[in-house]
Amino acid sequence: MVGFRARVQEEAENLKLTGFVRNESDGSVHVESQGPEDDLSWFEDGLKLGPPAARVEKVESNLMDVITDEEAFEIR
Repeated sequence: MVGFRARVQEEAENLKLTGFVRNESDGSVHVESQGPEDDLSWFEDGLKLGPPAARVEKVESNLMDVITDEEAFEIR
């Protein structure tokens, strides 16, 4: 068990980001997060590393307007 989603949630909570992480049917992981730009940049750098047992091949990032009023960061 890699624990990638749990690690993402932990890092997001440490940075006080809101949003979610979920597995996709193609085996990828989808993350949406909201917070201060500097914290989001730090978070993205962490996603590129992943936990020790994970294999991160690619991280894509898109800036979007805030469309939800998420109050926490959850695993879906």
